[in-house]
Amino acid sequence: MRHTHLTHAIGFTLALLMISSQVVQTASADSDTFTLKLAAPILRWDEAIPLGNGMLGGLLWGEKNTIHLSLDRGDLWDETTPPEILEGNWNYANMKQLIKDNWGEFGRRYDRIYNQPAPTKLPGGRLTLTLSPDRHVQTFSLDMKQALGTAQFDNGSNLQCFFPATERVALMRIADPAITCAFKRPDGLNKLKYPPAEFGQAEGMSWMVQQAADGLVYATLTATRVINNQTLVGIAIATNQEDPDEPDALALARRRVQRILNIGFDQALTTHLQWWNRFWNISDLVIPDERIQRHYNLVKYFYGAASRPDAPSMPLQAVWTQDSGGLPPWKGDFHHDLNTQMTYLAYHTAGLTDAGLSFLNHMWDLLPQYRSFARDFFGVEGAAIPAVMSLNGKPLGGWPQYALSPSYAIWIGQSFYLHWKHTMDPTFLRERAYPWLNEIICTIVQLLVDKDGKLYFELSSSSEIHNNSPKAYLTPNSNQDLAMLIWAFEAMAEITTALDRPDEAKKWRALRERLDDLAIDADNVLMFSPDEPFNQSHRHHAHVMAIHPFATLNIDGSDHDRQIITASLNKMDELGTQAWTGYSFSWFASLLARAGMPEKAYQYLATYEHAFILRNGFHCNGDQLKAGLSGFTYRPFTLEGNFLAMEAVHDMVLQSWPVNILKDPTPVIRLFPAMPWAWHNASFHNLHAEGGFLVSATRQNNATTQFSIQATCTGELRLRDNFGPATPQFNRQVRKVGPNYVITLNQGDTLTGHIPAPPQIPDEPDASTKARQVIQKLDDLPK
Repeated sequence: MRHTHLTHAIGFTLALLMISSQVVQTASADSDTFTLKLAAPILRWDEAIPLGNGMLGGLLWGEKNTIHLSLDRGDLWDETTPPEILEGNWNYANMKQLIKDNWGEFGRRYDRIYNQPAPTKLPGGRLTLTLSPDRHVQTFSLDMKQALGTAQFDNGSNLQCFFPATERVALMRIADPAITCAFKRPDGLNKLKYPPAEFGQAEGMSWMVQQAADGLVYATLTATRVINNQTLVGIAIATNQEDPDEPDALALARRRVQRILNIGFDQALTTHLQWWNRFWNISDLVIPDERIQRHYNLVKYFYGAASRPDAPSMPLQAVWTQDSGGLPPWKGDFHHDLNTQMTYLAYHTAGLTDAGLSFLNHMWDLLPQYRSFARDFFGVEGAAIPAVMSLNGKPLGGWPQYALSPSYAIWIGQSFYLHWKHTMDPTFLRERAYPWLNEIICTIVQLLVDKDGKLYFELSSSSEIHNNSPKAYLTPNSNQDLAMLIWAFEAMAEITTALDRPDEAKKWRALRERLDDLAIDADNVLMFSPDEPFNQSHRHHAHVMAIHPFATLNIDGSDHDRQIITASLNKMDELGTQAWTGYSFSWFASLLARAGMPEKAYQYLATYEHAFILRNGFHCNGDQLKAGLSGFTYRPFTLEGNFLAMEAVHDMVLQSWPVNILKDPTPVIRLFPAMPWAWHNASFHNLHAEGGFLVSATRQNNATTQFSIQATCTGELRLRDNFGPATPQFNRQVRKVGPNYVITLNQGDTLTGHIPAPPQIPDEPDASTKARQVIQKLDDLPK
């Protein structure tokens, strides 16, 4: 698939980088939080050092004198259509009929279709280097600032590896002139019945050429060059579909490798570091928790290493597809019932616009496919999205309650909306956000039915509750579906008002009035659906999505709203985490932060970081400490839990959401709104807030002491007064309106405030003591 790029099509992005480069400071006084250092041996690919440049990825691991680089490329996909779809009559109408009449046939055609080997992400293969027998690797490390991986040997020599930021190659330098290279074809390809790969070698090069499905041919090529007793290794994976001027994948790979070897390691690294310096200078955040700080830095690094505007967006494992002999778990696909949306949530506040454009470009480019899916599967005009899909937007089926639910497209649409709200770029709103959302949501309206003046889906579910059993179809509308519909109609009313389309805004407001209220039980706890209470531990927090990520139910609403939020989150805490997976913990931390419960947020975030990541930082689904935190103890890795943890930190240090986007969409900026007591001192620079503001702030002795808020466009700034008894000394005249300081800033204007630091840290509250005791118990567990 060829992408229509939006790289820097928005002038705002460039201006943002210019502003950021002037004011951003060193990211942390403790540079070690930008280093991931692992003792050798590393015997598993999923514990390796992750490297990448958006399109290509690699995992560096090994033992003794053997070093592996597991390779991946973002657009290596088998897009074979499953035979169940080719049978014909594979559509929503038939699916609904089979649900009523023949559950077994429904399962065969729409659920177990996922058991077919394809479509699937394809692993790239493994390069193995054998060094001189006197070399024994001692440590592996990742310098996140430089995106440079190193294997350090016991004789003082090393191997360095990076994936040049602006070249589709990888480059190694090994202090050993006598190495051998071998490439292993992924065994998982055998399940796809491809013809044998063609291997060859000549003039210091070796390669593999593999024919895949639908005419795809890709080549993996390695070339070595010895200079001054050091060996340079250049690696490329190229396809016959990426460059219209060079349909020969092997020739393209050869040209790229020769080019990078001619440039040389040092010069290529210099250019590479220039790109990464710009990346790290966009924004910065410092918190006094070394473990969570390192994880935050690592996840930010993931955005730079695995997501670029001119490359496919990140699926479940980004550019680090499984290298264990099989095909990737869950096909390495694009899950839209949480994974993609949460993977691309944290970039907005971090200001990593280019990383986010990878996802937005991908979703935009697939509109023709989505239009076909709306027509062929749902029988309506417009655009609809398979909630579990291939790179090219093909439906994969499997658990069709979710994989073929139309509502998840709304959640994807929130990424377009939040991109606009954080940049306030009118061109993006007019040319991308509005047309994409309008087409998707108008399609969804066609799928709603009227009952006594209210609108309902014919089929409704709540993500993964009751798995794929008949009980998974809930009484419409589930709170998940309802939360998405409420947000969709309110957001479209806001968008069309901003575009001066009053008739359309009136239509969306009228549709909003035809939705029920969220379902709550007698204790004000949000339910799964109108007749199914939330009464069990469950990994997917779908029933509380109105709180986060949509914020249509928030603590600035009515007293009843606050009662619902508190009761619902307390119930989740009470029912426990036995049915949770890793991402459940980091998502819950954000929910708690949004609810103003900082100590609990810290506890759950730290629990995630202790127990649900592998030693290289990858989020895994099960409890790796085997500490009874979850009934799941398995280890397949996916990335959404990592990015949710990054967003949880954002929600603790900066929030910027409006109280009610339907009545008043102007956001309210909240500085350090959910800081745990233990985080006495913290700071951030150039985080991005809704409304188009760049925000920097410092906290000392548990109080905000200074802040700077710069407007990237003209608009009203509302700053929540959460400064306690102190009043900031502002550089501009502000007015107090209710709980907020309010001022209109022109583009380029900055509001600053200063408050004397408290003389000492306040006494620790009981909630903090309890949270820290839980975290300490995790620290004490054997790793």
